[in-house]
Amino acid sequence: MGFRLNVEVNNSQLKVFMMEFQVEKTEKIQGVVQAPPSKSYTHRAFFLASLARGESRVHNPLYSEDTLASLVACQAFGSQFQVSDEMSLVEGTAGDLQTPEDVLDLKNSGTTLRLATTMASLAPGCTVLTGDDSLRTRPMQPLLASLAKLGVQAQSTRENGRAPIIIENGFKGGSTSIPGDVSSQYISSILISAPYSQEGVELEVTGDFISRPYVEMTRDIMAHYGVKVDYQADEKQFQVEPQTYQARDYTVEGDYSSASYLVAAAAILESEISIRNLFKDSRQGDKVILGIVKEMGLEVQCLKDEVKLEGNGQIRGVEVNLEDTPDLVPTVAVLGALAEGTTTITGVEHARYKETDRISTTAQELKKIGFRVEEKLDGLVLKGGIPDRVSDVVVDSHGDHRLAMALSLVGLKLGSLRVQNAQVHKISFPRYREVMEKLGCRIRAVM
Repeated sequence: MGFRLNVEVNNSQLKVFMMEFQVEKTEKIQGVVQAPPSKSYTHRAFFLASLARGESRVHNPLYSEDTLASLVACQAFGSQFQVSDEMSLVEGTAGDLQTPEDVLDLKNSGTTLRLATTMASLAPGCTVLTGDDSLRTRPMQPLLASLAKLGVQAQSTRENGRAPIIIENGFKGGSTSIPGDVSSQYISSILISAPYSQEGVELEVTGDFISRPYVEMTRDIMAHYGVKVDYQADEKQFQVEPQTYQARDYTVEGDYSSASYLVAAAAILESEISIRNLFKDSRQGDKVILGIVKEMGLEVQCLKDEVKLEGNGQIRGVEVNLEDTPDLVPTVAVLGALAEGTTTITGVEHARYKETDRISTTAQELKKIGFRVEEKLDGLVLKGGIPDRVSDVVVDSHGDHRLAMALSLVGLKLGSLRVQNAQVHKISFPRYREVMEKLGCRIRAVM
């Protein structure tokens, strides 16, 4: 069944080296590839299997820097992992967590930080969560304030609403509210650990409810592990009674977020490709990338568990609201830059609080190449068209895995593009370059 090992808490697996992509013009792509496993579902599966009673099997998990951060954190809280290429075998805690022996360094994983913050309240003693420079800029105060109403003592050690975060034991429960316009991960964090609160939890989402599909994914996998979440959509209220997760076998589906780069490549190049392990009935919000490229002119055929794409490399601009799918901002921006006409992206002010300010950094790097980009508070306006002169352009990922992969697409269309700090693609799509090369894309990794 492939390799087998016990994952240690020393985080040695997360060490990476500086690398850049050197991308050359690619005329045509074709072939059949497998979509990488979903990062979002892998995070959730590791947390729920760790909280469950008994031994769970998580099939087809994604092993990336972000998901390994979650695996290491869950192990530090007392669950036991045995991992192989195809599966993670997880001995759960039934909510009886242990206190991590040391400060937990979650690297660059915002999802892990948010989900682990509430979960840490179930561990005896105090837990400290931190991460790299980027992670320590991610806003946490809305979650901390909401948890305070539930009897959870969690605070920023620097009193700036950001990591490092220290969490004390105790999750009484009760009623609370949380703004829905910053990060859906706050909501998922509370819901995932709510079954082990003393009194249960009533949670109201106030204001705009962005990235709603990610919360639906959370409810979906919680149900799979035997926990019921009541949701009143008209009032944006969740209710979770005290319950116990039960061990399950769970298979992680393909990731539409990561597959968006393959889909975008099919749109901007002459193409005939198939992407397997993408499910037609998936709850993933980023599935909307298929509708976007179809409107732009790509032929799209959705089968039960496979997507077939065919294009001539010519696409047109669109107007799109990405409020529920901010991870698509860099990808759609690149598509818009290479399309005929104008592309307008709206509804994504919250994308400014990701690994980077994705609106600003995307605009900055596309302008370097020569594209006409206007930055708005909540999005971008792109006047499509090939720049007059493109030769040996160097762009930077700003430490953002999604920006690194999206920018590499420009090189496939125009040629002679270097993407610095491209090693960050391993955060979500470790085999990105290999999968793209299988389709015929010319991307080299240079240390």
